[in-house]
Amino acid sequence: MRTVNIHEAKTHLSRLIEQAAAGEPFVIAKAGKPMVKVIALEAPQTGQARRLGFLRDQFTVPDDFDRMGQAEVETLFGGEA
Repeated sequence: MRTVNIHEAKTHLSRLIEQAAAGEPFVIAKAGKPMVKVIALEAPQTGQARRLGFLRDQFTVPDDFDRMGQAEVETLFGGEA
């Protein structure tokens, strides 16, 4: 894996990013000490992105949802239910 110093990374950032996106990761070093590794992120495949609301109308939430188990929790913390 290629190692570049910070100055080179700043000077050639666009080119280095293109290479990393093409599958050629690299390491950025400061004073010869490796600091970070740059690799490509995998984009989600078409149709596999998370969809908000996909379970709408599939179930209902009880009205007392925020108080469910309240007696047990109070008992566990030494209170009276």
